[in-house]
Amino acid sequence: ESYHWRGLPEVCSMSDRERELCDSSHGPHKVEEACEMYCRAANMFKMAKNWSAAGAAFCKAARIHSQLQNKHDCATSFIDAGNAYKKIDPNEAIKCLNAAIDIYTDMGRFTIAAKHHINIAEIYEAELVDIEKAIAHYEQAADYYKGEESNSSANKCLLKVGAYSAQLEQYAKAIEIYEQVGSNTMDNPLLKYSAKEYFFKASLCHFIVDELNAKIAVEKYEEMFPAFSDSRECKLLKKLLEAHEEQNCEAFTEAVKEFDSISRLDQWHTTLLLRIKKTIQGDEGDLK
Repeated sequence: ESYHWRGLPEVCSMSDRERELCDSSHGPHKVEEACEMYCRAANMFKMAKNWSAAGAAFCKAARIHSQLQNKHDCATSFIDAGNAYKKIDPNEAIKCLNAAIDIYTDMGRFTIAAKHHINIAEIYEAELVDIEKAIAHYEQAADYYKGEESNSSANKCLLKVGAYSAQLEQYAKAIEIYEQVGSNTMDNPLLKYSAKEYFFKASLCHFIVDELNAKIAVEKYEEMFPAFSDSRECKLLKKLLEAHEEQNCEAFTEAVKEFDSISRLDQWHTTLLLRIKKTIQGDEGDLK
């Protein structure tokens, strides 16, 4: 039974002549030969950097593999098509990668499916700038990795979701993710050093929502993970909470500058800290 591919490029559909050539009445060898010809043509198009033609040829090879019940080869051809289309048309690349994902999930190859959900998420991030859709694919990848007990890979995807959720002001979702990943890593000797960073990020998200929320969260994280108390991140949070309570914008800025002089704050941290600072008497200045 062949697959019904959703939303694939129109150019990937077969002509009547191509269907006739690939009809099983011509014998499996003829069909396989047609498939090999499409693959050779696709690779020649790749060498010529004709990415659209390469993608179309790989798609047609995929359809023949589907007729021959070669599921793995079918998925591989769709991946090759997606990689070609990625050079010129990200939307068509996504359609091909989704077609491959359908096959891999049907085969129970969830780790490979997760990898290609990440590829789609990266296209939405870099090419199409649709963060909501990127989040959805990172979440799906994380679910598949968790199901396969690949917890480290799942956590990497969840952290991407957490970072974007905070940027989109979906703080409750970001907090849940950072607390979950922090809890998962704090008991792992190789990963526990990272736990303080995740609890720090969760605390910043709490802080934006409500100062009292942040105080309660910091106390909870110190109790859960005593090493957090001695971290520079925890000490910074306490200084920021104090400055915020006193509505002391200068003290807030000074605490951030002191921390940043030793441990550089990236754009994500800076964005959230600015959002917190703006709640101090409506301040709209910078942090440094």
